[in-house]
Amino acid sequence: MAAAQEAKRANILVAGAGSTGLAAALAFSRAGLRTLLVGRVPPPLPGRTVALFEASVRFLDALGALERVKAKGCPIEAIRMIDDTDQLLPVPELTLRAREIGLLALGVNISNDELVAILLDLCRAHPEIEMVDADIADYELNGDGVAAILADGRRLEGDFLVAADGRNSRARAMAGIDVKEWTYPQVALTAMLRHEFPHENISTEYHTRSGPFTLVPLPGRENAPNRSSLVWLMSVADARRRLTKPREELEFEIEDYDKSELGAMKIEGEVGQFRMGGMQVSKHAAGRLALVGETCHVFPPIGAQGLNLSLRDVADLEDCLASVDLRNGRELSRALARYDRHRRADIGFRTHGVDVLNRSLIIPYLPVDLMRGAGFIAMTALGPLRRAVIREGVLPHLVLPRLMRRPAERNDAPDAPQRRAGSRS
Repeated sequence: MAAAQEAKRANILVAGAGSTGLAAALAFSRAGLRTLLVGRVPPPLPGRTVALFEASVRFLDALGALERVKAKGCPIEAIRMIDDTDQLLPVPELTLRAREIGLLALGVNISNDELVAILLDLCRAHPEIEMVDADIADYELNGDGVAAILADGRRLEGDFLVAADGRNSRARAMAGIDVKEWTYPQVALTAMLRHEFPHENISTEYHTRSGPFTLVPLPGRENAPNRSSLVWLMSVADARRRLTKPREELEFEIEDYDKSELGAMKIEGEVGQFRMGGMQVSKHAAGRLALVGETCHVFPPIGAQGLNLSLRDVADLEDCLASVDLRNGRELSRALARYDRHRRADIGFRTHGVDVLNRSLIIPYLPVDLMRGAGFIAMTALGPLRRAVIREGVLPHLVLPRLMRRPAERNDAPDAPQRRAGSRS
């Protein structure tokens, strides 16, 4: 009984302290909502970076994080896609440039660990956010509110729960939301690389029969002016073989896959790995809970859509709830129905596109090769089509929430929206 009397309460409970959960806490607290952020900060991820495109850059600007992100990251001015499948029909190289759509850069690439550290510092400094470094053992979800029961018995209460606790989300399971999962016969190796020649702020993606081999620009360091991050998809057997190789042999193989365009390669730190799979959910919100990030979508790291899509989840949810009294069940239900429609369209489109491209690479089927090659040829030859593809990748037209609409060239923070009366505790 004493523990129940001492329960902490906020407007928003955010479950999960990874980059998506941290961004969610900042977005809702920015709007004046008291927020409890619950979960363990994830451990370092070897070799992992995130390429944040223009819509995400604008969102980070709205959260007050962009200046720090740009200081630690490297701009991506263009993306080169090179077919290296040895298919029958020669496919031209395709380059997507930021200047074609009037931008200085398509986005910025930053270490995942550095991004988490930046968002974590901002959350710790925000007066409307209270962080609780603990594991959640159970949830209570009802028509009047939500509660998280911690492993040590403490109870946290709120008007609404944002589930950002990952692909094995306990919150999602408690809400009874069904999941569809699938796997690919691939593993991704990730690493930070030093190389001989400059990358010119261009990300290069080789499409091979085992999946994409991608080098994304990173900022230089003292004694290492030329650096990139690597995401390399391959079979499980090849991943096992390469991880047991001497470091120098693996570096030679990476240089060979890059056709020596960036010269000699040296691996910084550890090489990371993760198995490829996909996931979709039956719905993106239920009752007083909404799913964001990898609680509701997982797919291979092709086109750098993962975290960009997760940040769009957060911005879209904040947009849908911006003028809602969180204690009014009818208003909340309408807002969440809108959120589910938006996310179903956006996530479904991205998931299908990534799945088709990945399968088209690893299945050597001539009609599929011809269709993929025809798409490359059309985008290379037709400027309007190419520019439309670039815009859809960095500033999606299907859903562009308010916090992602304003260009990021300004220095002033946007005004927080006015909340409805009764939306705060």
